[in-house]
Amino acid sequence: MNIDINAAFDSGNIELVGIDGDRVDLEIRRDAHSDFYQWFHFRVAGARGRRLVFRILNAGGAAYAFGWPGYRTRVSTDRQHWRMTETRYADGVLEFAHEFDTDIAWFAYFAPYSLERQHDLVSRIAMAPGVAHHTLGQSIEGRSIDCLELGEGPLHVWLYGRQHPGESMAAWWMEGALEKLTDPGDAAAQAIRAKARVHVVPNMNPDGAFRGHLRTNAAGVNLNREWHAPTAERSPEVLAVKTAMEATGVDWAIDVHGDEAIPANFLAGFEGIPRWTDTHGARFYDYGQRLAARTPLFQTERGYEKAKPGQANLSMSTNQLAERFGAVSMTLEMPFKDHDPAPDPVEGWSPDRCKALAHACLDTLAELI
Repeated sequence: MNIDINAAFDSGNIELVGIDGDRVDLEIRRDAHSDFYQWFHFRVAGARGRRLVFRILNAGGAAYAFGWPGYRTRVSTDRQHWRMTETRYADGVLEFAHEFDTDIAWFAYFAPYSLERQHDLVSRIAMAPGVAHHTLGQSIEGRSIDCLELGEGPLHVWLYGRQHPGESMAAWWMEGALEKLTDPGDAAAQAIRAKARVHVVPNMNPDGAFRGHLRTNAAGVNLNREWHAPTAERSPEVLAVKTAMEATGVDWAIDVHGDEAIPANFLAGFEGIPRWTDTHGARFYDYGQRLAARTPLFQTERGYEKAKPGQANLSMSTNQLAERFGAVSMTLEMPFKDHDPAPDPVEGWSPDRCKALAHACLDTLAELI
C-alpha cells in the first residue's frame, strides 16, 4: 500500500518533498503573501505496521526556529487525544518518528482546533441563558467575526484570541472560558456576570486558521500589529473588533496567544505606553501574582522583556487598549512545548490544561473586579 500524506483540510499545512523507503521529507508551506511559517498539520495513511521517520527540511527557516530545541511534535490517531512524540532538531531539520499500529495518524505543531468545532462552540454558547451573539464584521474572505456577550454589570471585559491563527491553544482557552462563564453554578462566573459585561471573540483570524497559517490573515497581515490604524483592506478583523470596543469602552482585556520558545505560561503587559502610571501597572501585576498563587499552571519568573518608558509598540492590542481606554490589558502566552513548572510527560501543554488555565484566569478576574 502506498503512503498517503495529506493536508488538504481545515488548518492543514504540509508539502511532500519525497519518500525514500521509511523516510518522509516534508516542508511547511508559508503563510499566503508572507514569509511566516511554522504551523504544520497533516495526515498520514497507508503505513500500518511501519516505522516512519519524518523530516521537515525547512524548519531552520521558520519564523521562530529558535523555538524548535526542546519541542516535541503532537500525534493523534483519533483527533481527540494528542500525545507528544520524540522530536529532534539539528542542522535546520526537524525530525520525528512514529510506529504505525493504525491505518491513519495525524501530526500537528499543537492540538488543532477546527473551524467546525468553533462553529459548534459558538452555537452552543449562544443558546445559553443570558448570552447574546453578535457578528462584529467579516474577515477578508468573508468569514464571520463572532462575539458572544453576557453579564449585566457596568464594567466591560474583552476576551479575544487567535489573532495569530497557528496558536491554537488560544481556541482551547476560549472554549474553557466560555464554558465556565455560562455555568449557572459557578460562583466566579456569577460574580463576573454581576459586575461586568463580558465580550468574547473566540477567533479573530478565521481565514488564517482555516488556511493553516502561523501568524497572518489571508492578506499576509499580522493582526497584532494593526491596532493603531486598522483598515478594511488589510485588517478588517481588527477594525471590526476595535470599532465594537470603541462603542463599549474597555476596562479589562485578555488577548490569548501561544509562544514558540518559552516553556511556560506567562503574561505580557503594557509597560512603556505614554500614559503609563505605576498605579495602572500595579493592577496588572496584582492580577499576575494572584493567578500564580492560585494555580501551578501559571508563573511570573519567565516572560518577555518589558518595554522601556515611552517605547511600547502601540500597534499591539494590549498596549493600544491600555493607552486608548486605560484598560488593565494583558497578553496571555501559552507554550507549544510544556509548562515546565508543572509538566506533563505524555501530552505536554494540552487542550485540557488550556481550559483549566482559563478557569483559573476567570477565578482571578472575579477577585479583582
